[in-house]
Amino acid sequence: MGAEDISLRDYREGDLEAMIRVDEVCFAADFRFDRASMSAFAEARNAMAVVAETSGGWMAGFAIVHMERAPAGLRGYIVTLDVLPEYRHSGLGARLLEEMEWRVQAAGARWMDLHVFTGNEGAIRFYERLGYERMGRKDAFYGESGLDAFVYRKALMVG
Repeated sequence: MGAEDISLRDYREGDLEAMIRVDEVCFAADFRFDRASMSAFAEARNAMAVVAETSGGWMAGFAIVHMERAPAGLRGYIVTLDVLPEYRHSGLGARLLEEMEWRVQAAGARWMDLHVFTGNEGAIRFYERLGYERMGRKDAFYGESGLDAFVYRKALMVG
């Protein structure tokens, strides 16, 4: 399956159930969000959420980013980027990420940050290929499992 028949649109409240199902397919239990967390992240006042939808109306993926104030200015923080396995390596993940970068930059953010599990080599290669730089490591970042994460950042052009 390709990404050519997929459009990006803003999140709607009715998307939550599909997002939960996509997240269950995309991530192992240690990395999934429960229903309350997914709803809170997607519907937060500082959230930007975009859904990738097929021409048939099915969700192929989504991204949630939060706008946050930091001492050096506004930043975007990638809460999650989910792409169903059948759409991976089609360019859809890059489209979602670039859309979110454009949106946070337009809102005045100077950079985008994210965390990625230290053992997720595919995601690490993906983010590095798209210009994200490893800034550090956060031990025991992932909840009860205590798994570690790398911290990544990408500077965005502002102005």
